[in-house]
Amino acid sequence: MKKVVIIGGVAGGASCAARLRRLDEEANIILLERGKYISYANCGLPYHVGDVIKSRDALILQTPEAMQKKFKVDVRVQNEVVSIDRDKKVIIVKRLETGEIYEEAYDTLVIATGSSPVRPPIPGIESSRIQTLWTVPDTDRIHALIQKQNIKKTAVIGGGFIGLEMAENLRHAGIEVSLIEAMDQVMAPLDYEMAQILHENILQNGVKLFLGDGVASFREENDRVTVTLKSGKAVETDLIILAIGVRPNSELAKAAGLSLNVRGGIVVDDTLKTSDPSIYAVGDVIEVEDFVSKERTMVPLAGPANKQGRIAANNIAGAQERYEGTQGTSVAKVFDLTAASTGSNEKTLQKRGLTKGKDYESIIITQNSHAGYYPGAVPMTLKLLFSMDGRKIFGAQIVGRDGVDKRIDTLAVALRMGAGIDDLKKLELAYAPPYSSAKDPVNMAGFVAENVLNGLVVFSDWDVEHKHPDAVLLDVREDAELMAFTIPNAVHIPLGQLRSRLTELDRSKEIITFCAIGVRSYNAARILMQNGFTNVKLYPAGTRFYQSVHPQTETSVFTAPVTISDNDHTDNADHPTAAMRIDCSGMQCPGPIMKVFETMKNMKDGEVIEVSASDPGFARDIGAWCRRTGNTLVSNERRGNDYVACVKKSTKPATAVKDTVVMDSSGGKTIIVFSGDLDKVLASFIIANGAAAMGRPVTMFFTFWGLTALRKEKKQPVKKSLMESMFGAMLPRGSKKLKLSKMNMGGMGTAMMKKIMNDKSVDSLEALIQKAMQAGVKIVACTMSMDVMGIKKEELIDGVELGGVGTYLGDAEESNVNLFI
Repeated sequence: MKKVVIIGGVAGGASCAARLRRLDEEANIILLERGKYISYANCGLPYHVGDVIKSRDALILQTPEAMQKKFKVDVRVQNEVVSIDRDKKVIIVKRLETGEIYEEAYDTLVIATGSSPVRPPIPGIESSRIQTLWTVPDTDRIHALIQKQNIKKTAVIGGGFIGLEMAENLRHAGIEVSLIEAMDQVMAPLDYEMAQILHENILQNGVKLFLGDGVASFREENDRVTVTLKSGKAVETDLIILAIGVRPNSELAKAAGLSLNVRGGIVVDDTLKTSDPSIYAVGDVIEVEDFVSKERTMVPLAGPANKQGRIAANNIAGAQERYEGTQGTSVAKVFDLTAASTGSNEKTLQKRGLTKGKDYESIIITQNSHAGYYPGAVPMTLKLLFSMDGRKIFGAQIVGRDGVDKRIDTLAVALRMGAGIDDLKKLELAYAPPYSSAKDPVNMAGFVAENVLNGLVVFSDWDVEHKHPDAVLLDVREDAELMAFTIPNAVHIPLGQLRSRLTELDRSKEIITFCAIGVRSYNAARILMQNGFTNVKLYPAGTRFYQSVHPQTETSVFTAPVTISDNDHTDNADHPTAAMRIDCSGMQCPGPIMKVFETMKNMKDGEVIEVSASDPGFARDIGAWCRRTGNTLVSNERRGNDYVACVKKSTKPATAVKDTVVMDSSGGKTIIVFSGDLDKVLASFIIANGAAAMGRPVTMFFTFWGLTALRKEKKQPVKKSLMESMFGAMLPRGSKKLKLSKMNMGGMGTAMMKKIMNDKSVDSLEALIQKAMQAGVKIVACTMSMDVMGIKKEELIDGVELGGVGTYLGDAEESNVNLFI
């Protein structure tokens, strides 16, 4: 009788034991687990903390007693394997309850020891208020802390799956959350631009987001912990959830002399055998083959671990089944959004040495979750990566509110089965208005990718300002849409007028077309290309996507302030009775705004219209539209899955009402900073911070000598002409190099001024600049002046926007104070 000992339960170990029993009724199967639980829903743990999953028992998938009865498996919990003797084929086990040590022989051993959360040696990390979430006891401990310690503020360190799920569930529990991530984005499987959609929504849900800023230290004092970040910022909190990654529990394997990779993962062959033919290993603890690249990697996911457990059992029972690699298909709920991916992302392709346009291509499109005319349709953004011949899909990413999971699964199957772009076009997928469209988003991805491969369209990069600085941005939306959002420095020609206005465009320039989601802009690109324009590109996924990936533009003003309430709406003094109600559910952008625009033409001054829409961008757009048109946003709330706004027709500027924050543009301030003198730049930032503190929108437009205040202190590696290099050498490099306009006295006067400011606790210019940025002051560098003076974008401090006179004048028109310094 074969004796199989399995070290570890949960996904890999428990599935191996159950499968092996179904294949071999006579085998002697022993499962050893050092914890109290052999099979639990570790992916559901964050949702119990947030009380979404109310029953703790629901997390326990299999008890030791049930497994013994159902599968005749000798389950021993709280039995820790402390060593493996490969020569004798025995393991040394410690009974944790009694401390007893005993030996257990095996014919075949399966290592399924999983992984553990990383706790790096950060000063102060030993605090009991710094917790990790990985097991059921972890959940019990965190749940008890929240209940008994009256936790009000938490910080989540790490923006991966667990970190994001914990942030969401802590917010669901009514707790203030700060999310801290050392990388410049959350959700590493996504590319940066796709993660930006998540960033936008995380902020909308009231989470303070710190990106690109790692933890320097923790300090516990008076029942609170202060997290000091590497930037110097400090976050005060009652509880910290550490979720910065996992490491394989491979100490046993290492001590036994089994082959490990540099990350500590156990090396296995495609049958899941280790370097010892009597020992298998499965789950988070092993190294696997990347299905796309065929390189060795580690992918700690529950789905692959379960499959590996099953394959190991099959092979122990006599089969020769092979594990053909992990493609990393994953999905996560992140507040209102679902984020999913499969295969390689673009970052990975580039790390492998692949070049876009030479080795691979990519598309980003926006599609509705189902037919737009059926209520509840919401947009999803899909990114597809594929080979230049269209025969291979490298990977896909989707972010949206509904229907994301089934699309990523379809693409995951296509990738696994070796499908190409032509196959995506041919897929016959189920269609009915509540579930999909006649052209499913997966089909549309195939159609668009085919257009790219056939040269019918060329996509621009999403960061047009950096990758296409000299391009003409052509906005083909309708006039009413521009009232909600405008692209800085864009040329506006509605699609219907384009053919008759082609002479207004410079044929020698690169032209990038924009519309709301990309359909009209594609038509515009085709018109231009067939009329002799040779350098035409299409902006991916439209202005909806542009707004998400440009958080420093005007759109960010409405990210946090728009108040979205889940409360039922009742008419009262704060919510005037609507004279008219229109349902725009299912309409894709720009449908709802256009409907409001057309309807209000026929309304009387003072009448209120109630508009409901399923498009999440409507909540932001309606506020901007009201601000620009002079109508009043009475309320803006979420009811279930719909976004409902009440708008009063008015010729007066909008004002704030209960539960709604509306930007009063009439109180805006604009400041032109022409001077590079220390005292004058100081004055401009003092005024700007004062105005921002009063809740006023402030734009500072830096031109000519004023640009020197925005330069980075250190020289940047940028290419310049001889003249530009000479200018750069003569101009002050940053705020610390500025001098007083009078009484400088060879720098002595400037030094005296800085000392007096320090002695009297007056903020330095550098501190004032940081405070202005944190207060939302828009700092714009004049691109024309930059060009004349040879200053490059890379030389400017982070957070500075680039713009022209049009950008400044647009804000100046909405301001009541305009200063020239």
